[in-house]
Amino acid sequence: MKFLSYAYRFASNFVFLALVYYSLNSMDKYNQRAVIAIMVLVYAAMRAASALRSFFFFQRIERLEVEARRLQVAAGEGHSANSQRRLIVTEVSDLRHAGEMKSYIDLLFLALIVLLCVSKLVSD
Repeated sequence: MKFLSYAYRFASNFVFLALVYYSLNSMDKYNQRAVIAIMVLVYAAMRAASALRSFFFFQRIERLEVEARRLQVAAGEGHSANSQRRLIVTEVSDLRHAGEMKSYIDLLFLALIVLLCVSKLVSD
């Protein structure tokens, strides 16, 4: 299921990249192309800020994972409680890693979109 979510994220970002490429290439006048490119750049900047903010969130989750593992060792409770906590920490770690990978995919495509828009703005 994790790889399916990566594939979906990749496909949706690729469709967005293709849509931007097609819209910028279909405009004949420079003014129209510039307006679309600037609007896409503003949207890409907002999504990039959101993706970068999520990395801060993932960093906080990672600190909580380390603290939970440390407390788990220090508590030394029964085996069933220990294994249940270990399972929860492992699941949170996997979800954090998947979220980071999705943010990396988003940032990759946003960088490609920014390069495309800047190249269309600079070229005549």
